[in-house]
Amino acid sequence: MAMAMTLAKAGRIFVGMGGWTYEPWRGTFYPGGLVQKRELEFASRQVSAIEINGTYYRTQAPESFMKWRDETPGDFMFSMKALRYATNRRVLAEAATSVERFVASGISELGAKLGPIVWQFPPTQRFEPEDFEQFLKLLPQSAGGLRLRHALDVRHESFMSTGFLDLARRYGAAAVLADSDEHPSFADVTADFVYARLMRSKASVRTGYAPKDLVAWADRARIWSAGGEPDDLPRIAKPGESTAKKPRDVFIFFINGAKERAPAAAQALGALLNR
Repeated sequence: MAMAMTLAKAGRIFVGMGGWTYEPWRGTFYPGGLVQKRELEFASRQVSAIEINGTYYRTQAPESFMKWRDETPGDFMFSMKALRYATNRRVLAEAATSVERFVASGISELGAKLGPIVWQFPPTQRFEPEDFEQFLKLLPQSAGGLRLRHALDVRHESFMSTGFLDLARRYGAAAVLADSDEHPSFADVTADFVYARLMRSKASVRTGYAPKDLVAWADRARIWSAGGEPDDLPRIAKPGESTAKKPRDVFIFFINGAKERAPAAAQALGALLNR
């Protein structure tokens, strides 16, 4: 079983991939003959987290969240992409109804397995400080008695500014680190957790990422979880000095790239962290 990794004086590290329903995984990641309705049950015992993609396209029923909760191990974690109607709009400050609809859809039924919510913005969405702050004010801090953690997946170069970092920190939201050639990539820590989406998997590599690259990501995950910040990733600003390093939860997902390699990449990174 793939367990969440907890290091001494450190936060938990969760590693997984986006979704669990993908035809090319059948017969490679999923054993031959496994019925589709048992794929989540199987996948959640090979990795420690999954990012739910379906929540981005349509509102899910509370019964779906309950079913996913009950099919997965007790230490498993789900993150999820928020409804696209909240983020794919010209004026973000007008997203209140969409945000409320998403949060009230039953996400709290996941209970302790509810991880960060990813608010993904389109590449055309520029950073407008006043409008973006009004959007951040719409994001609730709790639902159904559970604390909500928000991650901001921004995809326009105008977000690569200290103004964006300051706003994210003020509202306790994590700036998503996208290991990507197509989207802005920066590793500035803005919350009490870290959220990384690794998007450079190659079909020619059995584990998506080369072994040496997976070792590097394992080292970075350990540094983040212990409250530090790795010095080998691109940043917008220099890390702030702190007298005390506080443990952080770390979420790492293999997304896009050669998606058929995502499960193997997640399993390989999880194995390194479990050593």
